[in-house]
Amino acid sequence: MAKVSKNSRVGKRAANAGSGRDFVKVIKSVKDPVSGKYSYKEVMLHKDGVKEFFAKK
Repeated sequence: MAKVSKNSRVGKRAANAGSGRDFVKVIKSVKDPVSGKYSYKEVMLHKDGVKEFFAKK
């Protein structure tokens, strides 16, 4: 088994910092105009696009 130095692991961690933690799960309720029932739309988005997602109709 090959050994990996601590310094190279720290470098990889810094390169991937925030890659997965910047995404959030967003749930939006959508009303059907014909029947009046609600359904829910679930999406994984980058946290910078959340306001745009809720602004869209």
